[in-house]
Amino acid sequence: MARPKIPRKSTSIDMTAMCDVAFLLLSFFILTTKFKPSEAITVTTPSSVASKVAPEKDIVMVTMDKDGKVFLSMDDESAKEQIANILNQTKNLNLNIAAFKKAEFFGTSFSQLSSFLSIPKEDLKGDKLPGIPVDSTKGPNELIEWMQLVHTAFEGKKQPNLLLKGDNLAKYPSFHAVITAFKKNEFLKFQMVTNPEAAPIGSELWKDNQKHGADEEKK
Repeated sequence: MARPKIPRKSTSIDMTAMCDVAFLLLSFFILTTKFKPSEAITVTTPSSVASKVAPEKDIVMVTMDKDGKVFLSMDDESAKEQIANILNQTKNLNLNIAAFKKAEFFGTSFSQLSSFLSIPKEDLKGDKLPGIPVDSTKGPNELIEWMQLVHTAFEGKKQPNLLLKGDNLAKYPSFHAVITAFKKNEFLKFQMVTNPEAAPIGSELWKDNQKHGADEEKK
């Protein structure tokens, strides 16, 4: 006698709970995500195939925008406090020490520095600021003195990571003025901040990276 055939039924899965979970997760990420704020100084860095990542701590960074304006920033508040005290003593600028320590960057002449520190944060945009004077045809290269102050502030301490971040359209005279300021204060080692990209396929660097990756897989 043949076995009775059991009728097959299609499998039905209730996805309602899964959809609820997905929407809850989506809502959570939307509400908790912090979008990157717009940069005060807009810079489009040139591309390079360098694999070394720029440090994010203990830095002193000189930034050049596309118009050749120069800005200085550092993350060590104790060094900034020492610099502010030196400026108050030597130039009688009457700087607000607390405001100087909290400043994200400096982008004006020494004579206007006190006024610069009183500018609201939302108005501190690179395109609205004159930058640190470096054009020798219009006056002294004040970045030389800034780097001297940096050298003094870090004397006897761990030397900072010196970074140079320049716009792809920045002109050579500004770059030359920055390098001059570095050399005159014995800052002979610095890193360029660039936009990383993959090495061209078939190039020597690409071959080295492929070989390095293969060696890592064998370990």
